[in-house]
Amino acid sequence: MSRMASGSRIDLTNQFLIAMPGMADDTFRGAVVYLCEHTERGALGLVINKPIDIKVRSLFEKVDLHLEREELAEQPVYFGGPVQTERGFVLHERHGAGASPYNSTLEISDGGLEMTTSKDVLEAMAEGVGPRKVLITLGYSGWGAGQLEDEISRNGWLTVGADPAVIFDTPIEMRYARALALLGFDPRMLSQDVGHA
Repeated sequence: MSRMASGSRIDLTNQFLIAMPGMADDTFRGAVVYLCEHTERGALGLVINKPIDIKVRSLFEKVDLHLEREELAEQPVYFGGPVQTERGFVLHERHGAGASPYNSTLEISDGGLEMTTSKDVLEAMAEGVGPRKVLITLGYSGWGAGQLEDEISRNGWLTVGADPAVIFDTPIEMRYARALALLGFDPRMLSQDVGHA
């Protein structure tokens, strides 16, 4: 029986979506998406393993900020997904106890992470007082009500509880395999031809 029996709803907030081999959509082939929010209205996530040809330093320069933190300056910016690709999204560790000091922040339940879209988080980072662990994307991945559940039921995605170490401490080229390893099996066991004889 499916985890998504009619009438029941699953909450995949703070989970990784791992694209199955053979994913037809080029946008998500080989992707690992961190789900920031999943409600009855839909889902919002950020792809964590598709860097684009922009460094964090360049992004800061485009918004007239000077980044002093060398450990961040040469990190890549990521393709977060196909929605609002001109807009920045900052996935970062939670700012201590209490409310976030940033204007537009989504606190991710149970994840110890936040996703901020306001420029004030970049300003704090430029001043050296912002979050230490960050992943910056342009764009996000979004699904309407029931759309993600449908894609999962058609074997488009695997899901597993997220581990921040995969996001912040794992080399980009290893994130897909490390996310799969959270499921407890070797990625080579996945067939490219699911459903074919």
